Amino acid sequence: MVSRVRVWLNRTYAENVFFMDQLRRNPSDRAVAIHATHGDPDSPVLAAADTAELEPENLSPAGYVEYALDQCGRRGIDVFVPRLHQSAIVAHRAEFEAAGTAVLAPPPEAVAVFHDKVIAYEAVQAIGVPVPPWYRVRSEGELVAAVEELEAGGHKACFKPASGAGGVGFRIITRTPFSLTQLSGFPSPYVPLDLVLEALRQAEEPVDWLVMPRLEQPEVSVDCLTGPDNRVRLAVGRTKNGRRRGFTLHEQWLDPARRIAEGFGLHYLSNIQFRMFGDRPVLMDVNTRPAGGLHQLSLCGVNAPWAAVQLALGEDPGEVVPPFLGQDYTVVSGLRPLRPASLPQRRPETTDPLPAVPAPPSAQPVDSVGAAAQVLPL
Repeated sequence: MVSRVRVWLNRTYAENVFFMDQLRRNPSDRAVAIHATHGDPDSPVLAAADTAELEPENLSPAGYVEYALDQCGRRGIDVFVPRLHQSAIVAHRAEFEAAGTAVLAPPPEAVAVFHDKVIAYEAVQAIGVPVPPWYRVRSEGELVAAVEELEAGGHKACFKPASGAGGVGFRIITRTPFSLTQLSGFPSPYVPLDLVLEALRQAEEPVDWLVMPRLEQPEVSVDCLTGPDNRVRLAVGRTKNGRRRGFTLHEQWLDPARRIAEGFGLHYLSNIQFRMFGDRPVLMDVNTRPAGGLHQLSLCGVNAPWAAVQLALGEDPGEVVPPFLGQDYTVVSGLRPLRPASLPQRRPETTDPLPAVPAPPSAQPVDSVGAAAQVLPL
């Protein structure tokens, strides 16, 4: 009898409830038990898991590694998918392997390259992947010089932290003075230059920003599955242009993504994002983790989470080719159950937990989670 696979996701995005769903609906028909930990007791991933715990707060990276090793030992984790403290965890991969746990993440050298966007841009340029013009900014004067140079070239300047994930901290510079216009409607990413400069003058510590031209749509996120042998098994682009989403296998997106994934050893699941600068695609960002929208590849008949778990377990799925490209779609919010508030925050220990059974809707609160994919008519 084939044993159940135990997978742990730590402090992950709410959208990864769909990642968990795909693991359970795997084409191998293998039993999967999912453990989840989070700092938010109302995270939907805790309710979606078979077992769940609240994570301790304020642990140092080294302290978190000790916590993670304990979790893997007590829970009998086969595959660990780390998001929080990924850098520290992959540095201790040998200790997790000694405990019988495969870490589904790239090696520490690859994680380090893409933690800092400046280092990342310099590294990918060296292998021939185009990047947009960029300026590293730490002071008021450097910001003004970068903005003026970009504007002189006819571009809108934007900035984001030199390290960080997603769109956190992304802003677009405008010369328009602050007025009631900024206070009507929904919050905007545009911020007046004079307010940014004033904030820099008052800051107690220097910033570390990447300033670059605002890149044009479409945005294409290439989801890659790469083996420990540095060979890409899967590469599919997810396109975004306004609300419309779709898929692409065009080599102008996939070729540079493969070069990055194979050249830097982005083992298992990574997400490599491009946008247009003029008439050519340029690199925007590289995520050394599964993307929140990875589950959308199911519209192409692909179960990427399970293929990655197979690789982590030493079971090579071979080349994963989408049997078709799904229809264009959009993303809307959906309902997911939360753990009842009456339950204790930390669940009792179990050695072989039974599958979780959701409480009836009348007894169990729900929360909305973005990324429920629905097909748009063409």
